[in-house]
Amino acid sequence: MRTLSLSFARSCKALHRLQHSPCCFPVPALLTQKRFTVLRCLSTHVCKEDRSYYITTPIFYVNASPHLGHLYSAVIADCLHRYKLLKGFNSKFATGTDEHGLKIQQAAEAAGKDPLQFCTDVSLRFKHLFSSCNISYTDYIRTTELRHREAVEHFWSVLWNKGLIYKGSYEGWYSTQDESFLTPSQVGDAFDSSGKEIKVSLESGHKVDWMIEENYMFRLSAFQSQLLDWLRGNPCAIQPERFYHAVLQWLQEDLPDLSVSRQRNRLQWGIPVPGDLEQTIYVWLDALVNYLTVAGYPETHDKWWSVAHHIVGKDILKFHAIYWPSFLLGAGLPLPKTIYVHSHWTVGGKKMSKSLGNVVDPIERSQMFTTDGVRYFLLRQGVPDADCDYTDDKVMKLLNAELADSLGGLLNRCTAPALNPGQVYPSFCSQSFPRDQGGRAVAEDYHMLDAVKNLPSVVEEHYESMHVYKALEAISACVRQTNGFIQRHKPWKLDRGKSKDQQWLETVIHVTLECLRIYGTLLQPVVPEISNKLLSRIGVQPGERSWGNTDFLPKFQGKDCPFEGRALGSDFGVLFSRLESPNADKQKPKPTKKGSKIKMRKCFLFPVHRLKKIKNLLAVFT
Repeated sequence: MRTLSLSFARSCKALHRLQHSPCCFPVPALLTQKRFTVLRCLSTHVCKEDRSYYITTPIFYVNASPHLGHLYSAVIADCLHRYKLLKGFNSKFATGTDEHGLKIQQAAEAAGKDPLQFCTDVSLRFKHLFSSCNISYTDYIRTTELRHREAVEHFWSVLWNKGLIYKGSYEGWYSTQDESFLTPSQVGDAFDSSGKEIKVSLESGHKVDWMIEENYMFRLSAFQSQLLDWLRGNPCAIQPERFYHAVLQWLQEDLPDLSVSRQRNRLQWGIPVPGDLEQTIYVWLDALVNYLTVAGYPETHDKWWSVAHHIVGKDILKFHAIYWPSFLLGAGLPLPKTIYVHSHWTVGGKKMSKSLGNVVDPIERSQMFTTDGVRYFLLRQGVPDADCDYTDDKVMKLLNAELADSLGGLLNRCTAPALNPGQVYPSFCSQSFPRDQGGRAVAEDYHMLDAVKNLPSVVEEHYESMHVYKALEAISACVRQTNGFIQRHKPWKLDRGKSKDQQWLETVIHVTLECLRIYGTLLQPVVPEISNKLLSRIGVQPGERSWGNTDFLPKFQGKDCPFEGRALGSDFGVLFSRLESPNADKQKPKPTKKGSKIKMRKCFLFPVHRLKKIKNLLAVFT
């Protein structure tokens, strides 16, 4: 194999060609995935021609209302979209609804509605959810739109004209709920609720039926070797790595040709096969083309399709990592740059389902915990390559600890009138905090500065690889260090009458505000409303919040600080209010007898917004 050496003397175009060659990066096997990421990130910094980015969620099936898992997919994509905008990219973000198929046809019949009206009603619920949760999509696609039908018909015609679709007879297992054809090895025995023996999909657990139909078939078997070459040459094509290896394992088995239509007398609700009104295009072929529709297919798709990235749940990985690339190869189109895969949210260790009564309503939770609260929880606790269990208690504990107490408390400390009576971004004194130790700063303070200085690059690496939880973990660790910095030096105990104490107090607040500025900037893709409140409170203007503004503590480096001496923004109150359990009243301590002594813990510093509550509480016992 050839080796790849990167020199800044080489042109951007040369690097761009290497990046987009069929073998991705022809490097030795010992080169780690992390170094692939570094090269990829470096190229986006250097090459101006790579400043477009296209991110998609799966389009969501409208047979039922949205649940927490749908929101999780959307929040991940929204986070990556906002991150790319902060980096200066021209980013397109698509989501929408999948509205064809037998399952929807049956659901509409059961509801006594026209199928299109049924789809419109449910699609509006998804739109409402995304609007409520600050999902900043740039295109919302419905597969019942005319632009999509035209794209699907053209795509089908391309495959047909190339001889990749033929008329044949399909005999095998089919899952209506999954809208999926299955091989015998994917089917097992089970019992339904009445005790009757049935066949089910081993992956989803849904009932399958034996089907014999004359359908149109796609020559999927012809693409097995090309798929293997693509994946082996592009180890970053499917992330996380666990799912990349799962797809490679699937490709070790024979790929049978795929039925890509259903008889019209069985499935009316879908796009008819061009030239054959007795057949309906298979729902997955129809649905997958939505990504091309948004990109402008078949006429103006080149710009966006060359930079496409998909977010998908692990349950639809096979459709996106085997069927979809095969269709694209057949049509002569580029493959997606990356397929990011996430796992599921469970309740009590079980997948959410209406039959179990454990579906978590995302609208209800966003009202309970705030929009940013739910977004933060999903991205902080969601681990892409492992299922995560949801409880309301977990949400409250995390948000109270990290948003209300740690981040909110830190902001309150350095903006409180008691410590910052001038309500300004105070001066930094290099004598008090010199670059070489010797002032009033201690070794732990220098370690904190190093951590915050390196934080943007750490967060960037994790955002790029969709490990947002690791990025938030790193930010949270730095917030704790900054709280430790304040606690260590106790600025409220300094004597303002002494010039050196006043200089040190201002320096401590200046450093803390600089830390908060970095945290607020990096958190914008995750919690846009909280970040806006934080940055506005410390006087950072909208034009000063991009990734290019993450130069930390310039005064420490001997540079000018544009914020020094600037007035803080308006005091909006608490950054994030503490959440109370609905059962909190039941857990209140019983009133004490008159004259009994109350033991109280020593407290170093309370956030300003709690002082009134504490005063009222003390009055109860006096």
